[in-house]
Amino acid sequence: MTAQAFADPVGIEAAAIEDRYGAARALGVVRDGIITGEGPTTSGRVHFSRTLDEADASWCTRILAAPALDNQPVSRAEAEALFEINEAAAERSDGGRFDDLFAKAVAHHAAAASGLPVPPRSVALSPDVAIESWAPTQAVGVETEVLEWVARQMRSTRRNNHSLMRLVATLIGVATLPLLHQMPHIFDLGT
Repeated sequence: MTAQAFADPVGIEAAAIEDRYGAARALGVVRDGIITGEGPTTSGRVHFSRTLDEADASWCTRILAAPALDNQPVSRAEAEALFEINEAAAERSDGGRFDDLFAKAVAHHAAAASGLPVPPRSVALSPDVAIESWAPTQAVGVETEVLEWVARQMRSTRRNNHSLMRLVATLIGVATLPLLHQMPHIFDLGT
């Protein structure tokens, strides 16, 4: 059986993803493949458990960039699935592709959940577009609840991730970073 035959029944191919719920579910399949080293996203290649490689990063990109989702903001369920993938991957061999996608997707969700305008996913999640060109550059307009959610997600991860620090800097603005040291209970970066 081919990888395609395995992938289609679980709705992991981008063409099969019709909504953000389906994308979050497909990201869960990627996470499971990273954890076990087995499954539809690892078929046909050597994949070590707890390792995120270029193919895994590519799966995440294809899922999040599904054509049906382009004009929809990244959902909280999708962002949470990315946090789970980040946590599951003890080793990385993807050249930073996932970290870039991860930061952009979480920023896309946070901005949209705060009612701020966001570009289509094809722009926002592109490796060729800098996050600074579209993400909020200061706290103005970003909902406190969204910032608290990001902080909770960051506190629950054991993995230090520089893209998360960059994400916080993007969301709250570089000028307010000194406040992080004054409010560790809100923004505990796990450092």
